Amino acid sequence: MLDLYFAPTPNGWKISIMLEECGLAYNVKPVNIGTGEQFAPDFLKISPNNRIPALVDHAPKSGEGPLSIFETGAILLYLAEKTGQFLPTDPGGRYGVIQWLMWQMGGLGPMLGQHGHFALYAPEKIPYAIDRYRRETERLYGVLDRQLADNEHVAGADYSIADMACFPWVQTYKRQGIDLAGNFPNVRRWYDALKERPELRRGMALGREALNRNPQEDAEARKHLFGLKD
Repeated sequence: MLDLYFAPTPNGWKISIMLEECGLAYNVKPVNIGTGEQFAPDFLKISPNNRIPALVDHAPKSGEGPLSIFETGAILLYLAEKTGQFLPTDPGGRYGVIQWLMWQMGGLGPMLGQHGHFALYAPEKIPYAIDRYRRETERLYGVLDRQLADNEHVAGADYSIADMACFPWVQTYKRQGIDLAGNFPNVRRWYDALKERPELRRGMALGREALNRNPQEDAEARKHLFGLKD
């Protein structure tokens, strides 16, 4: 059995999508990041970076005891290798997927996260920061759009963990004021096709009932999320 330590964020949804796509049974262990549960000692034992998501596999292939994994890229690779799904075995295809997974983790996610923070949630609006991350966000959308001009999916012809990593971040485009249809038509085509996948839709639905409001809009939650002090 798998335990998914989860909060309804783009990073959390990467893993719930993969679990649904693989048809794996899993238990959801909610982590309330707005009240600081990510700093609890028991959680830090499996996720020392105090970030969600994290995964615990109680029946790894090795046959040894429970295996805990943090960082979404590592979790996606682990599940792909555990199930033999959504990651090619030939070196060219495998590293084609891995490089786009690393691109999402090192670029698309962090830069969209920073743009969202400074443009939407920061208590002080700093024009330089907003402009800096807006330009980088649009540059990365351009990279993805060019890649998708000649490929059905992010890493080529086949749907993979690279698509699962990118989709939950791209789905924030409206909130971030990105014009997909006008400026990034290939991303628009890819996004519209993926959102029809029933497994992806189930993964993206996980935890949404708890999103009465964004935790970043709550002063107390911001202290836990961003380390802000009174």
